[in-house]
Amino acid sequence: SWALNSYIVCASINNSHVSYLTDRVVVTLSHQTLTQVRNYSNAFWFISKKKGGWNSRGCETWSISSNQTSCLCDHLTHFAVLLDLSRTPVSDADNYILTMISYVGCGISSIFLGITLLTYLSFDKLRRDYPSKILINLSAALLGLSLLFLLDSWLSSFSNYGLCIATAATLHYFLLASFTWMGLEAVHMYFALVKVFNSYVPSYILKFCAVGWGIPLVIKIAKRKGKKTDQLSPILSCWLQNDIFFYVTVVTFVLLILLCNISVFILVLIQIRQMKANKLSAKNHSALHDLRAVASLTVLLGLTWSMGFFSFGPGKLVLLYLFSIFNTLQGFFVFLFHCLMKENVRKQWRLHLCCGRFRATDYSDWSRSVTVGGHCMKKNIVKCDSLASDNTSAIRKDSDSSTQSASKHYH
Repeated sequence: SWALNSYIVCASINNSHVSYLTDRVVVTLSHQTLTQVRNYSNAFWFISKKKGGWNSRGCETWSISSNQTSCLCDHLTHFAVLLDLSRTPVSDADNYILTMISYVGCGISSIFLGITLLTYLSFDKLRRDYPSKILINLSAALLGLSLLFLLDSWLSSFSNYGLCIATAATLHYFLLASFTWMGLEAVHMYFALVKVFNSYVPSYILKFCAVGWGIPLVIKIAKRKGKKTDQLSPILSCWLQNDIFFYVTVVTFVLLILLCNISVFILVLIQIRQMKANKLSAKNHSALHDLRAVASLTVLLGLTWSMGFFSFGPGKLVLLYLFSIFNTLQGFFVFLFHCLMKENVRKQWRLHLCCGRFRATDYSDWSRSVTVGGHCMKKNIVKCDSLASDNTSAIRKDSDSSTQSASKHYH
């Protein structure tokens, strides 16, 4: 899957064999075909047992631009730049369209994530329960990810290597933080709806914040200790160029989170189905209501990101388009399901932002929809939180001794 993308340059001194140099040689080669930066690799031609081939051992990429590649090599031989055809799966036209979809989607998500954060931070009655506090942190992480993605190309245009490293590190951090908070959403759902956790956990949200914002930071610190500098593109985009770090700190981490979230998603759907089977009133629920609940859970748990792991084969291009559309618009869907479609949020908007006949009258019966987590010191975590939202689905299990929790729709 590799193709030659430069002239072959031969370097030698008096026809002698030069290798294992302490001060490595800088070799700069011009590209014959311009394409994405991540598709280039330095290589040299070796001959062994009358057979030849390309190898990159002893050479390290130093800098890459759209026009040329520079590498550091500890030996002298025949050098060239190879183009990885497997990493250019789409045509230039499709690549341009996907890029525009990504920028437009992230721009829309940034606007509506900002509105979501402003709404929940401005109205105290909306952020009294645990799901709302987790949603605020998830929205903040997604907003940081979207904004950094939008600014990435502009910041990389300065061709400042230090700025590019900082941009890539921050973008990497917000990506990890976003998936960590999606995983914490799944953990909370499991405790509230499936496990029915009956013990009070002090500083519950504070511990979630320590995990949600701390684990990505620990991964970044561990990665920085493993290698002094990242291989980044200082021209077109600032992002990880080392495949090992990318697959370990991004792909593996994201895959583990998604596997956990998919498992919780299935368990929650099973619990909701059992609840509906045991309650006659559940038969009145429309299919549209069930579809909304499934879509809401899919957005919160980030299940659409799993399409990236299946973007190969004949349906690769279709999945790439779906991946770009749904994931860049994740912030908009968060706003749609957890602001626009929530009755208590709309009432707060009407109460504080509207006037005249459009203004909602204040009401005091918030206990049925919102429960203050800090005021439930003597209650368990489920009882404090399962009554929190009109979209919450908690499972009440009857036993001979007591009733454990109430049934309502979760997010």
